[in-house]
Amino acid sequence: MDAVLKREEQFMVVEGGKTYTIADIEALPPGERAELIDGEMFIMDAASITHQRILGELYVQIYTHIKNNKGPCEVFIAPGVYVKDDIYNYVEPDLTVVCQADRLDEKGCHGAPDWVIEIASPSNKYMDYGRKLMLYQSAGVREYWIVDPAKKIVTIYDFVTENGPEIHPFTEPVKVGIYENLYLDLTSFA
Repeated sequence: MDAVLKREEQFMVVEGGKTYTIADIEALPPGERAELIDGEMFIMDAASITHQRILGELYVQIYTHIKNNKGPCEVFIAPGVYVKDDIYNYVEPDLTVVCQADRLDEKGCHGAPDWVIEIASPSNKYMDYGRKLMLYQSAGVREYWIVDPAKKIVTIYDFVTENGPEIHPFTEPVKVGIYENLYLDLTSFA
């Protein structure tokens, strides 16, 4: 890959004067992770301990709800998401809920998931609040959450009803839009 890495807005952008594709993502060395938005590649930083704790807590709550209610959806941690099912867009959201089994294969989700959760960190805020917000909305994601540990808030975008953004503090349980009776609790992180 004849590219240069450049730090921009606290994330790594791969520059090289070309449009990248899924083939470039698949050609990365083992252990290196990147995302692709409209042909632009972004190298991913490792997640902090706080990030991982919040991720684990949210996963357990969502998984337990789906299992207890025998719902058709599945929750995944950092799956490969071919969000527009093309060669120019590939992301690995922190949590993804997919309710259409035909969108899943061993590589990940092909098309828009129903619900995406990103946990913001200093290295990815621009991506989560900007580029990914626009990508998820244009791809057809139903609900998008940005969990911000530094601000201790959850920002929710409901793309179906076009409500939002709604901002909720960690001090109160947060209602999930795609489920009637699911509230996620981050009060232990407040």
